[in-house]
Amino acid sequence: MNDVGRAFAEAFGMIGRLDAQLVDIVALSVQVSLTAVVVAALIGLPLGAALAVERFPGRQPLIVFLNALMGLPPVVVGLLVYLLLSRAGPLGDLGILFTPAAMIVAQAVLVTPIIAALSRQTLEDTWTEYEEQLRSLGASRASAALTLLWDSRFSLVTIVLAGFGRAAAEVGAVMIVGGNIEGVTRVMTTAIALETSKGDLPLALGLGLILIALVIALNAVASVIKELAVKRYG
Repeated sequence: MNDVGRAFAEAFGMIGRLDAQLVDIVALSVQVSLTAVVVAALIGLPLGAALAVERFPGRQPLIVFLNALMGLPPVVVGLLVYLLLSRAGPLGDLGILFTPAAMIVAQAVLVTPIIAALSRQTLEDTWTEYEEQLRSLGASRASAALTLLWDSRFSLVTIVLAGFGRAAAEVGAVMIVGGNIEGVTRVMTTAIALETSKGDLPLALGLGLILIALVIALNAVASVIKELAVKRYG
């Protein structure tokens, strides 16, 4: 117990004095995950909107497939991205394997189906409510989709925040494509796994506490946004 207590004390000390190694790892983690979520949102939100308003052959199987991708094992994503970016892969000439760019690709692949599937459901519910009104105004499918995206923006922000939390907590895929290289591709989750195996509990605990605080903060922000949306729009 004394060792555990000492480890926690050192972990809080590292956080309090903004330990350089800890700050670098956290900064890289946020940078990678934030970039990946932006990419995923730019792809997933329009895709979700298109599936919400369009009706075409194969739409339902596509929705089922998209929902299935939400549960895609991260290590499988990591393996597939690794094969794509390896020297023998089709994108090997990019030379980004074992770099933050590769981790961004892996996280974006993981998060895009989540944002697309959840936004599709949200926007489809809104489309059901406003379809007749938008059609009476002569809105095209594209303009209707844009209207739905704007009208549902508060709900969509919470979905994007959930995607960010998913990306920030990812370890398997980023470990495979990033290599967990110190000072280059070491993020919070991979550092926690490595430092725990090495017995460096203070750093692992410090990163773990920050990761938990980040997840709690994201959920708090999402709750506030939902409350504001309810108060504003009922």
